[in-house]
Amino acid sequence: MKEKLNAFKSEKGKRPYNVPSSMMDTTHRATVELVASSAARRALKAGYLAPAFVLKDSDGNEISLKTLLKKSSLVITFYRGVWCPYSNKELQALQATLPEYRKLAADLVAISPQTAANNRRAVRENNLCYPILSDPRNDVAATFGLRFELPDYLVELYKKLKNDLPSFNGDPSWTLPMPARYVIDRDGIIVYSEVCPDCTYRPEPKELLPVLRRAQEDAGARDAASR
Repeated sequence: MKEKLNAFKSEKGKRPYNVPSSMMDTTHRATVELVASSAARRALKAGYLAPAFVLKDSDGNEISLKTLLKKSSLVITFYRGVWCPYSNKELQALQATLPEYRKLAADLVAISPQTAANNRRAVRENNLCYPILSDPRNDVAATFGLRFELPDYLVELYKKLKNDLPSFNGDPSWTLPMPARYVIDRDGIIVYSEVCPDCTYRPEPKELLPVLRRAQEDAGARDAASR
């Protein structure tokens, strides 16, 4: 995935869509400011209890964290939206790795502020076999410490690029989650976290395999001790 993201950034840098360099400078400025704000350091880290949530999937079914953890550990990725090419490449890379996660008794969900219709579109266009849950107003993202408000100059750029977040998300606020990936064990404890204030970078999905293997072993040991 890293190679694909770097290749896309290189291609984007050549402005294949005739995007003015000033627009690219604006997005870079916003990234630099978000990184410098230390917002990522305030997000939940490994060792914390994951906040409980109940969200709806793209078919309107309520899905709770408690239910997701009944039989397996859980990988959560916070997804910006179908309009973000970096996020879509990450979803595809996670899909490719999903069989390996499931061999280690782990499942996968994405959480996005998008409406159900846009999540259905993202599932379809990225050929996903795991759900994207709708997080209205980024409320669950906020409990993980990931929600941030776009600066005014970036809002204006998004409007010019037709990235109308209020329309995509069904929410008048211009907020997004910082891209992030978490592993939560069956006891609800966060055992891995990585937050990416630079949305053009995402960790490799296979980096989670040792974490999931340890979570599987720990769960097996606890199950054996309780018998």
